[in-house]
Amino acid sequence: MLRRLYHDQPESFAFTPANQAWAEAQISKYPEGRQASAIIPLLWRAQEQEGWLTRPAIETVADMLDMAYIRALEVASFYFMFQMQPVGSVAHIQICGTTSCMICGAEDLIGVCREKIADKPHTLSADGKFSWEEVECLGACANAPMAQIGKDYYEDLTAERFAEMLDEMAAGKVPVPGPQNGRYASEPKSGLTSLTEFDTGKTKYNASVQLATDIGDTIKRIDGTEVPLIAPWRDKGAMHDPAPSTVKVAKQPAAPEAKPAEKPAKAVAEEKPATKLAEAEKPAAVAKSAEGAGTKPQALEAARDGKADDLKLIKGVGPKLEKLLHSLGFYHFDQIAEWTADEVAWVDQNLEGFKGRVSRDTWVDQAKILAAGGETEFSARKKK
Repeated sequence: MLRRLYHDQPESFAFTPANQAWAEAQISKYPEGRQASAIIPLLWRAQEQEGWLTRPAIETVADMLDMAYIRALEVASFYFMFQMQPVGSVAHIQICGTTSCMICGAEDLIGVCREKIADKPHTLSADGKFSWEEVECLGACANAPMAQIGKDYYEDLTAERFAEMLDEMAAGKVPVPGPQNGRYASEPKSGLTSLTEFDTGKTKYNASVQLATDIGDTIKRIDGTEVPLIAPWRDKGAMHDPAPSTVKVAKQPAAPEAKPAEKPAKAVAEEKPATKLAEAEKPAAVAKSAEGAGTKPQALEAARDGKADDLKLIKGVGPKLEKLLHSLGFYHFDQIAEWTADEVAWVDQNLEGFKGRVSRDTWVDQAKILAAGGETEFSARKKK
């Protein structure tokens, strides 16, 4: 299946404050220079916020991770979990069409989708509330046929019940997820033949359905308000949330302080990113450089008049790369615009964690335009 950017794109994208905090916490999981590892969770969060992945969302995530746009687009277009076109404002229906579901009536469910939503998949209904698609096995074979709607499974479906559910959702109601034929979970339809002492009355619904109904987020997309934004790998258990008073989080017992000489290897490893950041903020004279890799361009001790150009207007330069460039003595567009091929080779080799970025993203050509007071397509979009 050919997956491309949708033809009609919004002007811009920005995470909500809560989702921005969540995204930053995810990025902090990874060592300096390896932020691109957070690409999938950040794209997923953007999709949860908007319903589908827009080009501005993909580019915003790429900028946050210091990735080339094409790399982020490759990820978004490769995984079918990402929707590359608008989806229903109420729900996007995913019908399992693999063997177990197919022989148990999945085609009838698809028929309901064609009748009540749209004749073709990935097409909005007339009122814009619904869209649908057929997907591969979702792993609920014992409860076939089934559909995933939002974050939840609706199982043991019939065409009649499925049609009723769509009408309920269109009216603003939220059908209880899970089996739709009275089963508690995936026990035999004729009743238990083993584990007969199992008491299904402990909770009204099975575990996943009970959690969905308790949280009350069925169908509703993630917006950052459902779960506390915790980053224990960074904040040592502290909650990273713009509105911490709205969610109660159990306090974790404080770990005993270790003597400097007795610090565990893990603690030492966690300190490395901070050390690198500190080095990046030192004057250019302190920055490390690779031996025998071209010629170092002329550097400055500090920005002229104490004000550096916004190097992030160069496509491929994010906040961390900008700090690294400052540490090497590069603060202005005209400095980069004057780099020779030999000097580009030196800089490419000395961008720790980002080697080769100067050549790949043609910084010199962009800098020449910006230094002359012009704008590139990227800088114009960035300023907006």
